[in-house]
Parts: sequence; C-alpha cells; structure tokens
Amino acid sequence: MPPMLLELAYILSAFLFILGLKRLGSPATAPAGNSMAAAAMLIAVVATLLDRQVVSYAGIAGGIVGGAIVGTILARRVQMTAMPQLVAVFNGFGGGASALVASAELIRQTGMEPGIAGGIAAGVGILVGTVTFSGSVIAWGKLQGVITQRPVLFPLQRVVSFLLFAALVAGVILLAAGPVDPLLVLAMAGAALLLGILLVVPIGGADMPVVVSLLNSYSGLAASAAGFVLGNALLILAGALVGAAGLILTQLMCRAMNRSLANVAFGAFGGVDTTVGQDGPARTARSTTAEEAAPLLGHASRVAIIPGYGLAVAQAQHEVKKLVSNLEERGVEVYFAIHPVAGRMPGHMNVLLAEADIPYELLLDLDDANDQMPRTDVAIVVGANDVVNPEARNPASAIAGMPIVEVDRATTVVVIKRSLSTGFAGIDNPLFYKNRTMMLFADAKVAMADLAREVREV
Repeated sequence: MPPMLLELAYILSAFLFILGLKRLGSPATAPAGNSMAAAAMLIAVVATLLDRQVVSYAGIAGGIVGGAIVGTILARRVQMTAMPQLVAVFNGFGGGASALVASAELIRQTGMEPGIAGGIAAGVGILVGTVTFSGSVIAWGKLQGVITQRPVLFPLQRVVSFLLFAALVAGVILLAAGPVDPLLVLAMAGAALLLGILLVVPIGGADMPVVVSLLNSYSGLAASAAGFVLGNALLILAGALVGAAGLILTQLMCRAMNRSLANVAFGAFGGVDTTVGQDGPARTARSTTAEEAAPLLGHASRVAIIPGYGLAVAQAQHEVKKLVSNLEERGVEVYFAIHPVAGRMPGHMNVLLAEADIPYELLLDLDDANDQMPRTDVAIVVGANDVVNPEARNPASAIAGMPIVEVDRATTVVVIKRSLSTGFAGIDNPLFYKNRTMMLFADAKVAMADLAREVREV
C-alpha cells in the first residue's frame, strides 16, 4: 500500500474511532457509535495487513474466523446479567494480547539493545498488559461466583504488592538500559501475573464493576504501549482513547458511590453479607400483593420505576414494558429513575430496558429523577437495594454520602424483592420498614406480569 493511502486510511480510522466513542455517550446513538468503531477497526486491520510484512495470512485468517465464531456464540448466549463477566474477559484478552506482542518483540531482539524508548514501551506493555490479564481473570471469577466475593486479605499483602511493583519497575529500567535477556522478560511476566492477582483479590464483589472499568483502562494503556513497540500510530491512538475513556468511567462510578478510587482499591469493602440488621428494635415490613398494589398504580397521576440488578436477573424487562403500556393507556405518566451504578456495570439498566423497546426519553438520570420524586404518587423499586437505601444520609453508615434515588420522597413506595436480604453493601435498608413502603415479595418477572394484568383489570 502506498504510504499516502496508508496514512489516509489511518486518519479515517482515527476519525471513526473518536466519533464512535462520542456516540457511545447516549443510548439513542450507541448502536451507530458501535458500528462506527467496528468499521474503524476493520479499516485499520485491512490497511495494516496490506502494508506490513505478514508471516502467515493463513494463520491470520484462521484467527479471524475462530474469533468471529466465538464472538457470535458469546453474543447470542451470554445473558445481560453476565455482561460484566464478559467485559472482564475482553479486558483480560486485550491486555494479554498486548503483553504477548511486547514480549515477542523483545525476545526477537534477544542480545540487542532496544533503546530507552523501546525498552520502556515494551516493559510497560508487559507490566500493564499482564496485570490486566490476571486481574481480569480474578474479577471474572468474583463476578461469576467461582471465587469468593469477600475481600481476600493476608498479612503484609500491600508490602508484597509494593515490592513486586518495585521489582517490575526495576525490570523495565534494565530492559531500557541493556541488551534483551529472555529470562528477564519471562520473570517480569510472571511477577506481573502475580501482581494482578494480589491487586484484585482484596477487593469485594460489590466493587468489581469499578475494577472492571479500571482494568478496561489498563487494557487501553497496554495496547497503546504495544503501539509504541510496533511503531503503529493508530494503535497508540486507539489504546489511548480506550485508556482515557475507561479512566473517566471509573471516576464517574466512584463519584456515583461517593468513594475514592483508593478506597475501592484498598478499602476491603463490598463483601456480600446476607444478614439483616440485628441491632436496635425489631421492625416489621408491610407486605402487599399485586391485587392490592394495582389500584394504587392505576389511579396514580405519576409513577416512577427504579430498576436494579434483580430486574436483570429475572429478565423482567418485557413485563415492565407491558406494565408501562397499560399505565400509559390509563393516562398515567411513567418514568424510570436510573442510578449510575444500578446493576453490575454502567448502562446496564439502559441496555436492558432498550431490549424491551422502552423509549429513551422515559429514562431519567439520577438528578432529574430526584427532582420529580416529591411529585410522584407511586415509586416501584424492582430488584434494587443499595441505590435506594436512605442509610446513605447517615454519616455513620458504610454508604454515607452515596447519591441515591430518593424514593422515600414519593407518596407511596412498592418494593419488589424476593426477601429482606441486604444488597452488595451488606447493610440493612430502612426503606423496607417505612410506613409508606409496601413489600411485594416475589420474583421480579412474576410480580411485574401480575401487576400488568391487575392494572388492566382495575
């Protein structure tokens, strides 16, 4: 490929990457943004293959076909509730691929001096990429439930992690200062694998979505480092975009929980606890049925629906759509209050509701929804817990200061949950025991179907 055409292809690809990333900021434009980013990657791959000397086109074709098959199967079979695990796997593979590229390039230069810039880029690629890989495996295990969601701690854990990191930094310096030694490359990869494990196991399951977002940023930084190793400007740009977007998303999630990234990483917070508040006087939650709650909904002027992880687990989004349609036929104004960290990843609820063709304009962010709540007749909480917990206003609470959906300001609250169990934060929710709260104990899908049917008959 002529150099000018290659540069033009890379410029077009970079433009589509940036525009696609911009469009991912809204559920309405996200599908088009995703298509643009995919087209950008296709252009980049084709242009690179036409320009670079490729050892085996057959091997590359096999990888493309194999990847397409695996990707199609995953896209069709993975449930929305398992999407965070899938993202963790993608992050891990991305980081691992970047680490392999950097390692292979260094081993190819065995006995040679890569130079300061080349040695640092390759060393950072190995360090960040391998940490991303092993850390993502642990994050996947915690989200999937094959590894305990409680923080795993042992004596001198942070000291060991710091010493490993210091050793890896020293390894990067050695790579930049002298001839390449394959044993040093392998030792760095092994140390980085262990460091990734040690960084993630102390973090509780409740914080795994934040960790996945941070690892996504790491995978972008690793890709950018691989771009420096290969001398590919577009890979540097694409990796930087992923790294920056992941870091911004991580900050937004931390802000939504009113916690710092350091507190997430070192606070050992988020172990799942199924105990219900045992301190203080005994309290009673008022239970209800779909038949009792339906008249409240059918004769309301404004109804808010607050979705949570329980809705995703039950796959109740289509039943929610039926309830919304039935209420709107009666002239009831319906809106959804979307908390930034509802579910297991940012945008989880938005995507879930979009599957049921619920209009985007009904989905309000936290601030707009809270402005509407005092004028709301009924707030229906579907499988959410911590994001509606009034304990966030208690300075002594573990979730003190966390922004919540202020459903307790609505006239009546209907909470759909299987039980009074705690959320990921492991603390009881006083909302369940308030006079204006009614507990509908049922699977979210069954409860929403019953409510939709009863509202139609009111």
